[in-house]
Amino acid sequence: MPKAKVADNSPIIIDEPNGLVFQNEDDLYKHFSKDIKKIESLFTGWRRTLDVPEEDFDKYDNLLEPTLETPDEIWHQSEGEMINSPVSVYIKVFDEGDPDSDYINESDILYYVAVCYTSDNLASFIYLHFPSKDLDLVEKFREGELKYSKALEGVPEGAIEGDALFEADELALGLYDAMIKLRSASDIPETDFISFANYRELTVEGADEIWRKDDMMGNVLVTFVRQIDDHPDETNLYYLVVTLEDTPSNSHSLLFSFPTKDVSLVERYRQGENLQADEVIHESSH
Repeated sequence: MPKAKVADNSPIIIDEPNGLVFQNEDDLYKHFSKDIKKIESLFTGWRRTLDVPEEDFDKYDNLLEPTLETPDEIWHQSEGEMINSPVSVYIKVFDEGDPDSDYINESDILYYVAVCYTSDNLASFIYLHFPSKDLDLVEKFREGELKYSKALEGVPEGAIEGDALFEADELALGLYDAMIKLRSASDIPETDFISFANYRELTVEGADEIWRKDDMMGNVLVTFVRQIDDHPDETNLYYLVVTLEDTPSNSHSLLFSFPTKDVSLVERYRQGENLQADEVIHESSH
């Protein structure tokens, strides 16, 4: 299943700075054969018989190029995680409306996966590539570090997994953008928000203040505020969690959260009705 593009009588360059230049395909595959066998062995062990039949794989070969050129995800696994060399895993999702394949039936979702050696952030050798309808199999290859995700393009740097901002929710994006514009220039940088994420649950479960306010669109926003006294590097630190209330159930979905040292910014969220912590029920954004 591995492939390499080769020009006649030309050296095969995989990674020239690291000496991976081969005179012919035999030398190329001899070098990578051990790693190919290891990856194929993992694939065979994880694959379920009800997945796309292997004898049909060649019908999906045309999906390799769009997977490499416009992937939905790229995962990087360091040396030793899958084989004794770093690998990059490209994943793309296709459905029945995609023009790249005539073999996807209505209501089907097909994944195409390519396990690659990369040089200069480009796939220069493909250990294995395959189609699959089995999300559990695809999850096996979603290991290591997520280097790229199409779904996260446009998501603010301060988004935290589990909140609506991380999912590019329109309401969350608008409120978050307004908060960013109001922040002091000397406040905690947006790029550092993730390092304070451990205070999100603590703030929801042990808020010092809870404020409920109706916005102009009829949304009921509830903000949890907690002053953080135990941070090793920051003083006068607050953590705020902004949620959307479902009035019938009195439950709340997370919109976004953030740390701040700007007391005037905190004051802007001290509007509406001041609640007691035991009056609300919490749930995730999902």
